[in-house]
Order: sequence, then C-alpha cells, then structure tokens
Amino acid sequence: METSAVNERRRFVRAYARGTWTMAALCAQYGISAPCGYKWWARYLAEGDAGLVERSRAPHRCPHRTAAGLIAAIVAERRKYGWGAKKLLAVLSRRDPEQAWPALSTINTLLARRGLLERRRARPRWPRAATVPLQSTRPNQIWPADFKGQFKTGNGRYCYPLTITDHFSRRVLATHGLLAISGAATRAVFLQVFRDVGLPDVIRTDNGGPFVSTGLHGLSALSVWWMQLGITHQRTRPARPQDNGSHERMHRELKRETARPPAATLRGQQQRFDRFRQRYNAERPHEALAMATPDSRWTPSGRSYPSRLPAPAYPGHWEVRRVCDAGTIKFQNVRIFLTQALHGHDVGLEEIDEDVWRVVYYQTPIGIVDSSTGEVTGIGRVSV
Repeated sequence: METSAVNERRRFVRAYARGTWTMAALCAQYGISAPCGYKWWARYLAEGDAGLVERSRAPHRCPHRTAAGLIAAIVAERRKYGWGAKKLLAVLSRRDPEQAWPALSTINTLLARRGLLERRRARPRWPRAATVPLQSTRPNQIWPADFKGQFKTGNGRYCYPLTITDHFSRRVLATHGLLAISGAATRAVFLQVFRDVGLPDVIRTDNGGPFVSTGLHGLSALSVWWMQLGITHQRTRPARPQDNGSHERMHRELKRETARPPAATLRGQQQRFDRFRQRYNAERPHEALAMATPDSRWTPSGRSYPSRLPAPAYPGHWEVRRVCDAGTIKFQNVRIFLTQALHGHDVGLEEIDEDVWRVVYYQTPIGIVDSSTGEVTGIGRVSV
C-alpha cells in the first residue's frame, strides 16, 4: 500500500480523537516520539487538516540575506549592460565603495534565479599551433584594427564597422560604421584618430583589404601611408583571428550591445557605436587590467601627426629610383615592375650580391631584384 505523510498524520489524529489509545501507545504504534505526536495534535486542533501539511523549515529571519535594494541594483546593471558577476561587482564597488556588496557566487546565484545567467555548454579545448603572443608594455605601442562583420540596418543598407583599439590599455579608439570597405574611407577614419590622439608604433591587421593587397609585399595605399608616418604594419597569419584575440573579444561585445537588433539607419547605428565606445572605455572593467577601465590605463601618444610627411632618406651609396604611374622603375636599362601602390614614390636599392639588389621603402625591405633579368621576388610578409 502507498500512502503519504499527510495521510498518516490524519489517521494518527483521528485515532487519538476517538480516545481509544493513549498518546504514548499511539506514538509507539506509528514509530514517532511523544513530543512529535503532541505537536501534530496541537496543529490539528488549531488549523484542522491544513495544520498537518509540512511547513517550510526556512528560518523566519536571516541576517545574512542580501538586501532587496542591493539585488535590485545588481539586476538593473545586468539588464543594462549584460556583464558577468566579476564586472558587475567591480563597477558597483567602484560606484559605492562603502557598501558591503555580496560575493561573486551570491551574485551568480541571484542572476540565475531570475533567469539572467546564461549557462554555456563546456567545450573541449583542442591544442593549437604555437603563435607568437601579442604583447605590449605601454599605450600606443600596438593598435589592432579590423572590420567587424557587416550587417544590414533597419532600412536595408549595409554597415561595415571599422574598429581600432590600443592593445595595452584595451581602449577603443574608433568604432565607425562605413557604407563600404574602401581605402579612402578607411584612411579618413585613421587620419581623424591620428590627429586626435597621435601615432602608434605598430598597427596590426589581418590580410584583407584595404589593409593588404595581392601585390609585392602586400603593399596597399594604406600601408604605404603608414610607412611614411613611421608606423610598422604588422599582419596576422591568414585565417587566424586568434592572433588578434583581444580585438576579436571586443567585437563580440560590440555586436551584442549594438547590433542585436541593429538600428534603423546608419546614423542611429553610429550613435550606438559612440555610446558603446564611451561605456567600454570609461565604465566596463577588464580582467586583463585587474578590473580597471581602459581610460585609467591609457594616455595619448607622444608622436603627433605631422603637418608634412617626411621624405625617405637613403644612404648615399644606394641607388634611388622613382616608381612611375604604372608601378615600375627603370634600373640598369631594364623596366622592372614593383607595385602600383608606390607610384610617385622613391625607393632605395641596396646591392647585396652581384646583380642582386634589395628594394627598400623608408626603412622597410619590400623585395629582391635581379637586375640581369628584371625578376622581382618577395622577402616574406611581416607577421606576428
């Protein structure tokens, strides 16, 4: 026979009410103590059958319970930014350092109870090929840059977000939505950033346009301009987005906060990008910065954008040739094609063997020329 605790209690109190059994004998029959029997009898007299239902054993008062005001503040910040417990705790503690905020585990529990915590499925970690780590020791040493994947705004037009960050401080320097990926539009964004905050030592990009071309040394009009400014163009390995890992991580936040769903127009989308950049730089804590904000770790560059681009200076014993509009130079009565990205610019040629010359633009070697045949070979790309 199947029964329940409530049914057994009903049978117990009804048997005692008939007066046939003493409390001690009845408790012995049901296998409970006398105090327990008197407890259920008293509840039955006070509440009837409702008193026989099991009551919650939770304490009526818990001095360690998180205050409702703190819970409301945590939930509000989570819904506003979508950040995890670490970042929420860092932001709230910085905003009100005198308040005793709950622990990370408590915050996670509070968010989970309200359906605000996304549990991600654990995935196996597969070994990867060794890569040279991206390291910087000061602001403006390395600027990662890339185009975030394009998407359509509400009016059906495509938006191509160009993003630039400072690797050391994680500061977002630009998030600009373009109508298309073009060298001219990309240069305009970089020009504005250079004039606002100065020049970096290195700009790090992938191998896509307009950063890289298929020509000699991958030179493009954009990378040639960077060379003129004394900026090294550092390129990641093909199909290896993890080589710019911190930048790709920022892209995930950018997409989540500004493009789900997108704005109705490109102008509205740009306003979202601007708000995201302000929040990301001034409010969002970063674990890589010991939960500090990017603005607290960043300073403008000491290298300002020049009013006039300096001309290349090559040693006196080098040969100097100007690249014509067709992308060629004339050297030892041989017409040699280099790249149209350098048309109108002077390159230096350093003899390194008999009839073998190294081609240099500013301080960057870009190719090897065999003057007897006019053959040009690359010297390898600049990588991580």
